[in-house]
Amino acid sequence: MRTSKVSRETQRVTSALTSIKRAGSGTGHARKRVEVGDGLTGDGTNTTRSNDWSISGLKDRLSETQASSTVLPSTTLGKRKREGTSTLATANIQTDVTNATAPRRSPRKAAQSADHYAHTDTTGKARRQPAKRVKGPKGEIAVEPPPNWERVYDVTAAMRKRVLAPVDTMGCESLAEDHKPPRDRRLQTLVSLMLSSQTKDTVTAVAMRNLQQNLPGGFCLESLLKVEPEQLNELIGKVGFHNNKTTFIKKVAVILRDQYDGDIPDTIEGLVSLPGVGPKMAYLCMSAAWGRDEGIGVDVHVHRITNLWGWHKTSTPEQTRAELEAWLPRDKWHDINHLLVGFGQTICVPVGRRCGECDLAKEGLCPSAVASNPVKRKARTKIEVNVDESEANVVKVEKVKVEQDEIAVKVEAVVGDGSTLEDVRTFTEDAERPGTN
Repeated sequence: MRTSKVSRETQRVTSALTSIKRAGSGTGHARKRVEVGDGLTGDGTNTTRSNDWSISGLKDRLSETQASSTVLPSTTLGKRKREGTSTLATANIQTDVTNATAPRRSPRKAAQSADHYAHTDTTGKARRQPAKRVKGPKGEIAVEPPPNWERVYDVTAAMRKRVLAPVDTMGCESLAEDHKPPRDRRLQTLVSLMLSSQTKDTVTAVAMRNLQQNLPGGFCLESLLKVEPEQLNELIGKVGFHNNKTTFIKKVAVILRDQYDGDIPDTIEGLVSLPGVGPKMAYLCMSAAWGRDEGIGVDVHVHRITNLWGWHKTSTPEQTRAELEAWLPRDKWHDINHLLVGFGQTICVPVGRRCGECDLAKEGLCPSAVASNPVKRKARTKIEVNVDESEANVVKVEKVKVEQDEIAVKVEAVVGDGSTLEDVRTFTEDAERPGTN
């Protein structure tokens, strides 16, 4: 079928325009750039010619459009401009390319984002910054303390003044009788420390009061030597492991009489050599009884809390003691035990820490602070009763209470005659939690 010349020309122009449209149909910005390069000003008016949509006009626009599309990449890449391109068109092309590559954001969202960052608190959570060992120019090793330790210590001391803890009134250092001679007071301090192991301060205070009021002849070395083990065991029956502690106290009384002229040792080595006396008791006894700070008494509270603060990462109280003594000023060696024991009894308790009431968490000084929402606890109580079938009498009653959260497991047991056993075990970062796979 024959077609006219006009039809053939129209078909050829339409095909050419369709191929150009497909090649440049990536975004609306590309089409806009072609129009700008074709002589359009910023307000969209044509500065080169009138609208000519005849066949010849379409041919002219086709050739000019192809030329503009070849010039655009060199212009946007910063190369030499093609002759005849206006400065205004080049500026418009560069601006449009920048807008095309920048992320598109809603004006409302952009305003909200700017306002959000303007009011965001950038202090954040405290980072763990432990003490560092630095080698000096002559090879000596110096220990740099944690950078914020003084602020943490002062804030904790201020909190302790507002809250009365059991250790403040019933601590081992305050249980000796003031009216007794110095030798008897030192002995009572040592015995109170021996009784305090795995026992609450309230229970230890009751046991010490029983000894002071019911020992024949008063609480002195001679009375401990004369008292029968059964009577002594009855007087301290409320403390944990009272059977073992009765044996230890009787042995210590004999050693003090035979080796130390009836007084307690005045050295760490001598105190540690006594049955039932560990390093923590020895350092606390030296400080309270003899007034000499030979070391830091580290118990479960000092060990746990200083690790929570990020001052070090240790697994045993002895490692904690060595790390603290390497940089903590000596005038604070005696006070830090009393400070952190009371803090651990009232606010930073082993199970269910009260970070919502802690000033360290509010000021962003504690890297281990958790949300103030109530801690989910798992608690279970188990009661076991053993009965003598021949006489139908209850021989032993045992009640075990276990509390567990993500930080620690606390076990309390009441056995036999009502004595209480307590065990608190905290988790380290690498330790496997109970119930995890």
